[in-house]
Formats: sequence, structure tokens, C-alpha cells
Amino acid sequence: MSGGAREPGRTVTSKVLAILGAFDAAHRELTLTQVSERSGVALATAHRLVGELQRWQALSRAPGGRLRIGMRLWELGQLAPGPLREVAHPWLQELFASTGENVHLAVRDGLEVLYVDKVYGRRAVPIVSRTGGRLPMHPTGVGKALLAYEPDWFVQAYLARTLERPTAHTITEPGRLARELAAVRAQGHALTYEEMTVGSCSAAAPVLVEGRAIAALGIVLASRRARELPRLVEPLRAAAAGIARAAAPLPADD
Repeated sequence: MSGGAREPGRTVTSKVLAILGAFDAAHRELTLTQVSERSGVALATAHRLVGELQRWQALSRAPGGRLRIGMRLWELGQLAPGPLREVAHPWLQELFASTGENVHLAVRDGLEVLYVDKVYGRRAVPIVSRTGGRLPMHPTGVGKALLAYEPDWFVQAYLARTLERPTAHTITEPGRLARELAAVRAQGHALTYEEMTVGSCSAAAPVLVEGRAIAALGIVLASRRARELPRLVEPLRAAAAGIARAAAPLPADD
């Protein structure tokens, strides 16, 4: 995120938050100048606040001297309530153990999917998702599984946007995508073929609690093994149903 333009009268708190917000998945390491530019905080002020954040270990220096998020923030992040992840993780482990394939759990956050957990092995195909990372909804299996169960007004607003096209195989035509979402609702799972990453395909199932998709569980394969996806749908849906049963007592905002 860019953090916005320089604004007179900004509080110290807003400047600190803007500095921390300058870092994201695509900008894990930044120079002080880049931090200033992306946060909209004047260079001299950024220098002072970055120094304080370093002393508190909210920021640290990478071997090359660039700034990065520090361990203190990671420690605090672990304190955030995460009952969904806690109840879902055993199911992810079991699905990974039975299939040997990368599995991940995602929720919708705005117009994106936020990956909240992931279990993977070194022999499985590399995937772009990472815990705490975000991706567009429409090119991802978990995103389609979530989008298919959103209210009509949300789906229509989403499809009315200019949709990202990560690969030549990404479906961006509103009518075609709407038909895909209808198929997801009818069959209870989503399939993608090289829509997010060339070389990868995926299957995903919604975690449904009282008809609402509170999350989606996905599995990723190399494209050369795409014909194997159908056999993985049933264990995937079974795991998603298990998570739904375990998550049913959770508060609605989790």
C-alpha cells in the first residue's frame, strides 16, 4: 500500500501506522527512502520514527541493510484471536497427510482472499499463496469457492470491476465467470486451471456454516497432473465439512 500523500496535522500514531503499512507481501524489504515515499511521511520524520521502531524491534535490518518487519510484531501477531485457524489446522494436516499435496485455508477480506493457514511439503508443487498473503478472488480456487456464496449484490459489484488477469488462462469475462460461480454453487466445489499461476491447477471447497461460506479449503497440483483433481474433490469436501462442524460454535465475526 502507498499510505497516502503527505498530510499536515497527521498524528504520530498515524505516521507510525503508515510506516508499518508501507510493508506488504510485495515489499518485504525497503530502504528508508522507500519507506518515506510509500508511507507519505517526510524523510526526516521517517528516519526518527524508524529508529524508535527498530529499538522496539518492530522493525529490523536485513543483511543488506534494508528495513523489514521485526520479530516483536510477529510475536504480537501470534496473540491475535484465531479460533478458525485453530479448529481447521488438524483438518489441513490430515488432508495433506492423505494426499501429499499442498493445502491452504483462506477467508474473504474485502475483494481479496486472505490465506490464514497452509500445510505443504517440499515434494509438492510450489504455490504462490502464503499464510498472511492476499490474492484476487476470481483466479483462485478458494476465491471462487468464497465468491460463489456471496450475496448477489456483492457478486455483481465484483464482476463489474476491471478484473486482474494474472495469466492468459484467467477467466475475466463477467458472464462466463458468473456461470462458473453458479456451477460452484451447484456442485459444491471450484476448479481452476492455470488461472493464477502457469503450471498449477487447484480445487477448493467452501466451509459452509448456516449457508454462509466462512472460509474455503483448497488443494493445489501441478498442471501436468490436472486429471487427478477429480479424485481429490471428495476428501477435500469432507475436510471442509469437518471444519464447518468444528467451526459452527465460533462467534460470527471469526
